[in-house]
Amino acid sequence: MSQIQTEQESAECFIIKLNFNTIKLKPEILAFLTRNKDTSFKANSISKKLRLRPNQFETLKKELGELVKENKISKEKKYYSINLISLKDTHTGDIDFGKDGRIVVIDSKSGQHINIIRNKEANSFRLNVGDKIEYKPVKTSAGKGELEAEIIRVTNTGKKFVSGRFENHQSYGLVFPDSREIKKEIIISPDDFFRAIDGDKVYIEILNPGESKDENSDLRGKIIEVLGKSGDRGAEEKSIMRKFNLEKTFPKDVEREAKSIELNYDLKDRVDLRDRNIFTIDPEDAKDFDDAVSVEENEDGTYILGVHIADVSHYVTENSPIDKEAFRRATSVYLVKNVIPMLPEKLSNNVCSLKPNEDSLTFSIFITLSKRFALKSFEIKKSIINSKRRFTYEEAQTIIETKKGDFSKELLLMHKMSKSITLTRLKEESLDFDSSEVRFTFLKNGEVDDIIVKNRLDSMRLIEEFMLLANKCATLFVKDISKENKMYYPFIYRVHDIPNKDKMKELSEFVKQFGYNINIDDKNSLRKLLKEIEGKPEEFIINNLLIRSMAKAIYTTKNIGHYGLGFKDYTHFTSPIRRYPDLVVHRILHDYIKSGEEILQNIEHYKKILPEVCKHSSIMEQNAEQAERESIKLMQGEYIGKHIGDEYEGIVSGIVQFGMFVEIMDILVEGMVRFRDIEDDYYEYDEKKHIAVGRRKHKVFRAGQKVRIKVIRVNKESKKIDFALITK
Repeated sequence: MSQIQTEQESAECFIIKLNFNTIKLKPEILAFLTRNKDTSFKANSISKKLRLRPNQFETLKKELGELVKENKISKEKKYYSINLISLKDTHTGDIDFGKDGRIVVIDSKSGQHINIIRNKEANSFRLNVGDKIEYKPVKTSAGKGELEAEIIRVTNTGKKFVSGRFENHQSYGLVFPDSREIKKEIIISPDDFFRAIDGDKVYIEILNPGESKDENSDLRGKIIEVLGKSGDRGAEEKSIMRKFNLEKTFPKDVEREAKSIELNYDLKDRVDLRDRNIFTIDPEDAKDFDDAVSVEENEDGTYILGVHIADVSHYVTENSPIDKEAFRRATSVYLVKNVIPMLPEKLSNNVCSLKPNEDSLTFSIFITLSKRFALKSFEIKKSIINSKRRFTYEEAQTIIETKKGDFSKELLLMHKMSKSITLTRLKEESLDFDSSEVRFTFLKNGEVDDIIVKNRLDSMRLIEEFMLLANKCATLFVKDISKENKMYYPFIYRVHDIPNKDKMKELSEFVKQFGYNINIDDKNSLRKLLKEIEGKPEEFIINNLLIRSMAKAIYTTKNIGHYGLGFKDYTHFTSPIRRYPDLVVHRILHDYIKSGEEILQNIEHYKKILPEVCKHSSIMEQNAEQAERESIKLMQGEYIGKHIGDEYEGIVSGIVQFGMFVEIMDILVEGMVRFRDIEDDYYEYDEKKHIAVGRRKHKVFRAGQKVRIKVIRVNKESKKIDFALITK
């Protein structure tokens, strides 16, 4: 999707929104004046540019006056303009999501969105959406009058908690925090030791968090929980959970409500599908089955693909204790050895789960496909199913390969169908990233036994493709009724903005060292690159760098499309047991399908609540991703820590000022080869060429290069792994 298309669609969406007289114009006014920061406009010019109706002109003038009072815009005679940010001053702002899903600063006075400079000092802050900060504006290296924010300090007030290793010095204690943000040790009074002994991992409250960046001040704290022995897996797992505010147990009122819930339904409100061949396909260790599939062939040669999703919204009503807790958590979090569910187990693993040979309530999308598997039409209905089989991905894959087994006819047709849908999607606008994932096997005593790279099976792709199609259809339903009724229907969209040009330029320069050239303005060029690197040593490096160059997908009420998938319309509908936005999407669809006299009331309600649902869900999704990454690193460190001195084949995955990151190819464990540990020469980093060059022998190391390494150090607390280079 081009930038022009995005702006046109945004404008069309905005025109539809203005059918409601109650809509606030301030965000659109600020956005318009910011885009035209060098120009002043009269009120009637702004009205024309925003395509307002005559009866909205008074609202416009009122809100222009309010913005002047808030010092966000200036008025000179009859002309309005955005207040430009001074480079001389220190400014305040809030951390929020930008258009591309990455965090930005929103200036407190002007409302302008400013990208954050990731310099050494800024990286010491763990910035979260909602943080209040002080920043210094600087001009971008690209020029064009654009600004970037150099973070000076986070000014949040309130309590601050960190975990760390405790040292007992008798008359006082010290805690060395596991935190990028808090780098200096914290002093603990003996009265606040909380029975901690030397070497314990502890969770503490910092008593004077406002002084964390003051070099002349000591930080003081008190221990509120002893997590275990520092470095032990159990203690480190608890530390991750505390760091990311994850709680496995639920409040008592939530558990009470969950216990009282039983299967209940009225058949007159549902399509009875219990006699159909419907089944689930999930990972081997899955316990919550929230999606099932079916397929039928019509007499005219077309097909009906059924995607049946657990009807969680039937049991979890808005503003109930369970719903409030589900909103707070927003997502289930999957640590390696621990699942922190969004819903209590009674719901997630039992009542809502689509278990085999049990009646289950579902929300079904019946998708009619042509003889060549192109989308023709769809219907969305509440239903009841009885799953005939629970397949693991491996079981379904065996049937696809051998053409024998339970429901082989349906599975083989689904496989053929999914392959065709995938090819069509990739021929259109979709990018097909193939990032690798790992799973761990464990000994009986719980220790990590092995790390295995997951294979992306056709059975996995089959389910992924059907879920993508169902999500697309759910969004198209809302788009269609909006057009039909000429009315804006609020909705949750899963969006992915166009890539940041500066990051794509960096990618373009990076891939040149491997002999590839890309046009950063041409999506087909990126798709060609992904095809060219398949099976090459540099594949996963370029894949990962391309993913990092992309915008982050987020939830929003503004539909700008999904760049990566190439979809103009997309949401999340298929996982309401583990994602809160999906649960809310179910409620919205149910209310919009019912329609009737309550439709205007429902529209106003969703217009009010959805922005906060989207923002909070996006925050918690990124929080969960960070926790899951740390959990994987913890297990990788435990495994590789048993292999000190062992040698492995690796590939250089990145180079920085002081060393090279190397990833062991067979198990995807990444560690650092520090230049100071390489004995044959003194190596220096060439930032422009992204290479390391030996000062005497001029030997060159670059990303994608195969090397042999030896494991020399593992720090389970910091989760850092050091390798030594084996030189010939």
